[in-house]
Amino acid sequence: MDISMLADLAGLPRADLVVRWQTLYGAPPPRGMSQRLMIGALAYAQQAKQQGGASAALSRRLAKLIAGTPISEAPAPRVLKHGARLVREWNGKTYTVEAVENGFIWKGTHFRSLSAVARAITGARWSGPRFFGIDT
Repeated sequence: MDISMLADLAGLPRADLVVRWQTLYGAPPPRGMSQRLMIGALAYAQQAKQQGGASAALSRRLAKLIAGTPISEAPAPRVLKHGARLVREWNGKTYTVEAVENGFIWKGTHFRSLSAVARAITGARWSGPRFFGIDT
């Protein structure tokens, strides 16, 4: 975020912030909203306008929450096609993993999950999809 934008908003009197809020949202700010919260919300809105807002997936999730539709805590698992190859460079080495029907193959060894592969490579507990860059 541009710090000068935040500083500009922070320097405005409350009445000017209310005018900007009404212009942006088409309604006055919620009753009792603090000036600090209003500045943060306006700065976020300006930043989203300049750089793009939330992802489509996040927007859908938020819309479901607002509508009161139950949402599972975990997103649906991503399914890789058999034969897909995942490549990751880590600590100067390149690692290639192949998706097979019931898991993954790395260095000729079968693993049930990508997380198990990531653990074998790094020695630490990792989210496999995150390690290989396929989480959403």
